Amino acid sequence: MDASTTAALELAHREHWGPLMALLVGRFRRLELAEDALADAFEQASRHWPRDGVPDNPAGWLHTAARRRAVDVLRAEAVRARRVPELVGEQVDREERAGRATAERLAEVEEEVLVRDDVLRLVFLCCHPALALEARAALTLRLVLGLPTAEIARLFLVSEPTMAARLTRARKKLVGAGVALRLPPGERLDDRVEDVLRVVYLTFTAGYAPGAEPAPVEGGAAEEAVRLGRLLDALLPGRADVRALLALMLLQHSRREARVSASGELVLLPDQDRARWHHDEIAEGLGLLVDLPVPRGGTALELYLQAMVAAVHAGAPTAADTDWGLVAGLYAQLEELTGSAVVRLNRAVAVAEADGPAAGLTLLDGLEDQLPRSHRLPAVRAELLWRQGRTGAAAAEFERALQLCPNEVEQAHLHRRLTEVRAV
Repeated sequence: MDASTTAALELAHREHWGPLMALLVGRFRRLELAEDALADAFEQASRHWPRDGVPDNPAGWLHTAARRRAVDVLRAEAVRARRVPELVGEQVDREERAGRATAERLAEVEEEVLVRDDVLRLVFLCCHPALALEARAALTLRLVLGLPTAEIARLFLVSEPTMAARLTRARKKLVGAGVALRLPPGERLDDRVEDVLRVVYLTFTAGYAPGAEPAPVEGGAAEEAVRLGRLLDALLPGRADVRALLALMLLQHSRREARVSASGELVLLPDQDRARWHHDEIAEGLGLLVDLPVPRGGTALELYLQAMVAAVHAGAPTAADTDWGLVAGLYAQLEELTGSAVVRLNRAVAVAEADGPAAGLTLLDGLEDQLPRSHRLPAVRAELLWRQGRTGAAAAEFERALQLCPNEVEQAHLHRRLTEVRAV
């Protein structure tokens, strides 16, 4: 396959998988049938397009191929069930007539209000509260973005069979619960949007929550979450919570290549080479926040405050220029809003930078009960103790952090810091 055809296939998959999946689910009302039919259509395209050329309307071509495959499956099932042949023929005729009418509109698939609504319905279906949060995230990546099961398994650090089983259970649970492919009523829409945003942010943080693997970050999950955020912003224009989440992800993700050195060592924020940050993404993220009104509360305010913290870091030319007092104040608001121990830990770091290590250490008191397995708590305490010149206590905290840390790259960083403390 030549490079131009490969590029066309990749572009079609990226731009049209979600809308086509939504159309097929809406028409056939069966997740597995729609998914298999669309995957088969892309497989056909990989064989036909190199030989026949890329069609003028790739989305229409793929929709027609997927629809025909789905109808063939329905026909075969009907025959196996020994249904009346005339009824089968009538059903096939109806599907083909409706499919032709839809295909005629797919040349401008991104502009179709119907298609946008179908995609949004599919997102809400995948993020239904009947499913566990991680299952929602995995199903969204599979059905809305079309990621292969193997790729989703890699992003969530599980085996491919485990992820395949998880996706199968999620589909069956939705079918068993009789979940309809429709938008929630107006009074419930806000609550369901919050569910969707949690799924998107969980997907994003999966890229920055290292486990036992050597790599400290997994950029693929974060990249797909940003893609979902852009989709939601297009589908739900003007929503402060959606826009705040997209800004937050862009600003955090812009630092991805500076988080690790050329030799694979973890690089903390103050030491990062800011020339390696993606400044186009920073500009986009900051631009989203410029005219965004401060939300009154809830998830929207939480996301807004997190995005503002990221904006302060992104807007500082050097680490020394960071307005740590502003960061500490934003974290104080976040802690009051959420009561999160992790937020308090982050606030302690900011307060230590603004007011000195003693003030930061005071905020760490009592967090052990809430974060008993977190290696970051003793790591932060060790750094603040080190700044006070309490080397023995700092070394003990670094040792405790090492015992709790599951990631090899972070372990190497903690070992280096421990060696430096002991050398004094």
